[in-house]
Amino acid sequence: MMSSPPASDKQMTFFPLLILCIVLISASSVNAQQTNPLASDPRAARAGGVIFRAQCATCHGADAKGINSIDAPDLTLLWTQAGVTENRVFDQIKQGVPGSIMPAHDFPDTEIWMLVSYLRSVAVAGSTLAFTGNRENGRTLFVNNCSECHRLGNSGGSLGPNLSNITSTRSQAALRNAVREPSDSLRNGYKPISLRTSDNSNVLGIIKSEDAFSIQIMDNKQRLRGFVKSELISSRRDIASLMPEFSAQQLSDAQLDDILSFLNQWR
Repeated sequence: MMSSPPASDKQMTFFPLLILCIVLISASSVNAQQTNPLASDPRAARAGGVIFRAQCATCHGADAKGINSIDAPDLTLLWTQAGVTENRVFDQIKQGVPGSIMPAHDFPDTEIWMLVSYLRSVAVAGSTLAFTGNRENGRTLFVNNCSECHRLGNSGGSLGPNLSNITSTRSQAALRNAVREPSDSLRNGYKPISLRTSDNSNVLGIIKSEDAFSIQIMDNKQRLRGFVKSELISSRRDIASLMPEFSAQQLSDAQLDDILSFLNQWR
């Protein structure tokens, strides 16, 4: 492992905290735990944040939400996945993820548990308020307005995110804003792009994957297409979401509540 550069004054203020956390638990075994032995210590999450920004932010971003150009997941959504446990996250950090860009790490087990604590602290919160809409009406509204681009289970389109578990990963306020102002909450895998091809055709779609030489998109007709970058005349990424903005005149607040109540059944 390459040696770290000299710490800044700001970083130095965290090191006593990190050392203190290590000392506090040094008398206890932290190997092969099924649950995080530092879960009840708020200092562990703060120290884990220091480690994360120094060691993990290059791929996952300083906010743990990933970086567009790298195939690294948004870790704030980690705990919404089925079967994810603290022990499993510990193992993935320590052993890496085969077939991905995630390497194994030789951090001390204590520091890995601090990272687990940090990831817990930045996890997104799902919807917590009661859903009071009419689910049956929401089903009809979803089919008429959303299912062409969004999936529920195995049915629906693929131009937008699968919404099967959306109320467990997004608050009701965030979901309402995503409908009213979709360009405010673009996710990796659904960022829009406009391409002008060598035959002077315009192609509008969302970026699915990209490297230095090629780009793969799903176009607005939901067809997967690949292009060699050197053969493109131009590309634009500063465009609005392909999802239309639903104003209150097009979809009332009550109707939106109905849709969210319907979606909550898939949580």
